[in-house]
Amino acid sequence: MPKALITGITGQDGSYLAEFLLARGYEVIGMVRRTSTINFDRIRDFQDRIEIVQGDLLDQVSLINILQEHRPNEVYNLAAQSFVPTSFQQPVLTGEFTALGVTRVLDAIRIVDPQIHFYQASSSEMFGKVHEVPQRETTPFHPRSPYGVAKVYGHWITINYRESYNLFACSGILFNHESPRRGLEFVTHKITHAVARIKLGLADELRLGNLEARRDWGYAPDYVHAMWLMLQHDRPDDYVVATGETHSVREFCQVAFDYVGLDWEKHVIVDPKFHRPAEVDLLVGDPSKAGRILHWEPTVTFQQLVRIMVDADLTALQQTGNHSPHVG
Repeated sequence: MPKALITGITGQDGSYLAEFLLARGYEVIGMVRRTSTINFDRIRDFQDRIEIVQGDLLDQVSLINILQEHRPNEVYNLAAQSFVPTSFQQPVLTGEFTALGVTRVLDAIRIVDPQIHFYQASSSEMFGKVHEVPQRETTPFHPRSPYGVAKVYGHWITINYRESYNLFACSGILFNHESPRRGLEFVTHKITHAVARIKLGLADELRLGNLEARRDWGYAPDYVHAMWLMLQHDRPDDYVVATGETHSVREFCQVAFDYVGLDWEKHVIVDPKFHRPAEVDLLVGDPSKAGRILHWEPTVTFQQLVRIMVDADLTALQQTGNHSPHVG
């Protein structure tokens, strides 16, 4: 039975990856930080099939101990401070987790078992102020946030350990990927949750920042499949994982509101407080390398993704009984 360690298992990607690996007969170890409020909501349905261990990307000894005790074949490093606006408020902490944390994991692998296959969650935010459209593996990085800068470090240190120590270390440059498990602080889920609340009479408006920002949005379960494929290949490499399409925040709003029969322009208010200090205007990936080498391709369209998320939010609100008329 193969064994995998997932850091960040309680997040969107970690939960879908754990489900994916369990379905393929893996023994799954999930690393969580020791905090007063660990949120297991995303993995609650299959938590009894996962071994939860305590560790921290800020503490290399804890990482070494986990690898020595559990001896995983694969390590997926999905843990990070991953919310871009927070990275402007807490840039040093973001660097500790999202940049130096990668080094600690890689060095623990080098010390304990260099045969481990390692996956690093890189990000399209590394491209930032894009130098070419679409963005591919060879596109220069120009990050526009502390988060993006930290991800660039994590990406290059992964390459450095691969080249320096011959580790099987891969980076997936994942473009935006969403699902009903996405945190409510992210704009996509913020939109679909507000659409559901407005449709049910629980709210009347949605405040957003830059409606013209364009992103390449895919479906998170598709993207964790790509992570796994990278570690099954016969040699380590880096891959862009994307749909190849770009849509604006405005379009996302329009599709979501249209789906429930509402006019988005009557409810969406642009609020300058949600603008970033440095904006990323256009991200769209070229996933042709992943398609050619890994035989990976997305299965869910942009419109389907939006509808999946709206349906999930409507269902969740209705099941909790939280749909009495209220405007606010």
